[in-house]
Amino acid sequence: MPRTTFVLAFCCALAVLAGTGTAHAHAAQAAGEDNEIRQLRKDAEGGDARAQFRLGVRYATGTGVTEDDAVAAQWIRKAAEQGLVDAEYNLGLMYADGNGVPQDSAQSVSWLRKAADKGDARAQSNLGLMYANGSGVAQDISEAARWYRRAAAQGEVTAQFTLGLMYAKGNGVARDPAQSAAWFQKAAANGHALAQFNLGLMYINGDGVPRDAAQAFPWFRRAAEQGDAQAQFTVGLMYANGNGIAKDDAQAVEWYRKAAEQGLASAQTNLGTRYASGRGVPMDTAQAVDWFRKAAEQGDMSAAFNLGVMYANGTGLLADPVEAYRWLAIVSARASGAEQTRAANALQVVTGALSPEQLDDAKKRAQSWMEQHKP
Repeated sequence: MPRTTFVLAFCCALAVLAGTGTAHAHAAQAAGEDNEIRQLRKDAEGGDARAQFRLGVRYATGTGVTEDDAVAAQWIRKAAEQGLVDAEYNLGLMYADGNGVPQDSAQSVSWLRKAADKGDARAQSNLGLMYANGSGVAQDISEAARWYRRAAAQGEVTAQFTLGLMYAKGNGVARDPAQSAAWFQKAAANGHALAQFNLGLMYINGDGVPRDAAQAFPWFRRAAEQGDAQAQFTVGLMYANGNGIAKDDAQAVEWYRKAAEQGLASAQTNLGTRYASGRGVPMDTAQAVDWFRKAAEQGDMSAAFNLGVMYANGTGLLADPVEAYRWLAIVSARASGAEQTRAANALQVVTGALSPEQLDDAKKRAQSWMEQHKP
């Protein structure tokens, strides 16, 4: 289950909460504050919960005052103790992170529950996370699902996505692919990139929805356009294979490149293959070597095999039988099936071109790499 990132919703709260400023009780501090802050402080000191919360937000963000998380927590607590839901929610997050207060998961749960019981979807979603992780409360996946469902019903996108995962895996609920797809659909429509990607997978696999690559493609594309590397790679594959979309080698290369530049090894391998073959991009064996190397260093055995062969043949770089042996030996040791067999066969050929000293060096290089990249 993915962990929700606790983020203080200060900016949103500022946009929602109307309030005026306050005067400072200490003349020295007041002298450096503008009229808005002085009025906000005056109202906060007079017991106005919204002003207390907004002043806490100012201290948390350093807006008009010197940033001070501890002072922020003091003002937000005052507002929370008066029952202001935004303050209860944010104080719960502050205890979760130890932001301005000592980290205390039990206190976090207590304040989040107050806000959740009042219907705050953000608090409900985070309370679900606390139950899922057993943080500040006994772990209870079914209770987590209950809180996620309440938040999801209000349109909280993280809860919708998480419910989709829970139904997909039968985690805290009965496994139900149709329910999983329905919740992914809601989160995807709300712009959640991982939900879009997962919904695309469900259409590809016919899991909970009819198998339909044409329906899958736009969801993958939406996630890809938000920068999801795996979705970018998948879009590239679909263009390459003409699966759900008209085949387009140039588009395949473009999407492989986006994912490859984010470090996705499978995309780097496929992009290297395109440069090696000249499909969808002008042939450039030096570029192929560069992309194969990036992927091989991450442990992609297809890329490592190709790199070994290119070193053996001097394709895109100077021939180097020692480096060829290194990469082919790595594939021979780490790969399986047909990939392992072809690497072993190529390794025999390369071995014959090495002197005893070179062979010893090559073996040491391969061993060193494998020790640094243990599976």
